[in-house]
Order: sequence, then structure tokens, then C-alpha cells
Amino acid sequence: MKLGVIGCGKMGRALVGGILKAGIVEAADTVVFDTWSEAAAGMAAEMGVHQSASNEEVVTKSDVILLCVKPQGFLEMLEDIGESEGKLLISIAAGVKISSIESATGGKHRVVRVMPNTPALVGKGAAGFALGSKASADDAALTSSLLGAVGYVTEVTEADLDAVTAVSGSGPAYVFLMIEALVAGGIEQGLSPEVAEALAAHTVAGAAELLLQSEESPAQLRENVTSPNGTTFAALESFRGDHFEEIVKRAVTAATERSRELGGS
Repeated sequence: MKLGVIGCGKMGRALVGGILKAGIVEAADTVVFDTWSEAAAGMAAEMGVHQSASNEEVVTKSDVILLCVKPQGFLEMLEDIGESEGKLLISIAAGVKISSIESATGGKHRVVRVMPNTPALVGKGAAGFALGSKASADDAALTSSLLGAVGYVTEVTEADLDAVTAVSGSGPAYVFLMIEALVAGGIEQGLSPEVAEALAAHTVAGAAELLLQSEESPAQLRENVTSPNGTTFAALESFRGDHFEEIVKRAVTAATERSRELGGS
């Protein structure tokens, strides 16, 4: 398989790095392009991939193309990919619908739309993807393999991608906000900033890993650490007094609605 990459920013680099490390594609079979030539050159030097001179050349030389370009100017970029046909285009452009991609490319290619998240940069991503009208079960399997190189991946309908954006796409920011608050609280209670941040970060990472490895629900795991009238009980009562669960659900709703607005739905 020949892999092409248009867009050599952080997410493009993370995806390619994971794919190469997993041995799914060889560096010699990978070609990359970015309008900022220094980004593509740096990726070529670091990973041993080939730097291309244009979007069109990437598409011509590849079977699968990762479109790691920001939404601004995305559709115009697609008009420059030439007359090739039958390629698999995997887009991570937020808010750009599959129908728009298929229309901009004249219906000549199979399309998969993906919503990744930034923990992919450290191989701990969470992504949802949706298939276009011409994409096959084999395309779904290949997409799962490529994205699985940098974390968890699941197939959804395109209508679900707005909620995926709200939960996992934007979700890291919610977690970072929670960590910031934990750190601030720890400092107020006498911990040093370094100790508070390390404890908070490792606690969040450990709690998530415990959930992933456990057969118990988040609710049960919460109960397991909550002794009657203990310290955790007191903290949770404070959360509930401020309607913490409703705050989080409203945030997810707000992000979902904004995603729909950006996508024109």
C-alpha cells in the first residue's frame, strides 16, 4: 500500500509516526506534502518518508491519502488534487461533511471522515470515523488499522460525529480543566505546584486506565472509593451541590451544537 499525507502538522505527524511504528506502511511507501515546505521537509528527514512537490503528486502516487488539513481552504485544496480516481481519502477536517468532500472531488474517490483527538500525539488517542457513500467494509477495516496505530478507534455514523467531537474531540480540554482545578485546590491546601500537578495528572491517567481494564462501570468504581461520610463522600456531595453532572452534560451539548453549526447541519 502506498500512503499519501497532505498536511504535516502535529496530527499528521502523529498519525504517520504511529502508522510507521506499527509497520502498517513502510516509510519508503509514504509521500507527504505541506504548503509550508519546511514542515514536510522536517517530516521527511525525521521519518524517512518522501517529500512531494504538490497535492496532486501525493494523490497520484498513493492508494490512501490522509487529509490532515484545517477546514479553512480545505475544499479548495481538494480541487487541486488532479484527475486521479479510485483513491481512499481519509479526512480529519472538523466540520467538513462527507458529501462536500465527495462533491469537491467529483465523486471519483472513496471517502472516510475521522474525528481524532490530541492524545494521539502520545499514542493514546480516541477517534470515531464514518464511511462515505462509496467506502467499503475493507476501507473501514483499513481505517481502523491506521487510526488504531495511535489509540482507540470506533466506527460511527456521520450524524454521530458531532457528538464524538463533543465527547472525545474536545474532551481532552475538559480533562485538562479538571486537572487545573485539582492542582489549584491542592496548592490552596499547601501542596507545591509540582507535587499537585504530578498527583493530579497521574490520578486522572490511573483512573482512566482502571476503568479501561475493569469490568465494572464508572458508577461502581466511584462507589468503590467512596466510604460513607468519608473524604471522597464529602467531595462528591460538594460536586452534587453545584450540579457537577449537569454542568458536564451541558458542556457536551454546547460542543455538539457548535459542531453542528460549523458543519452547516
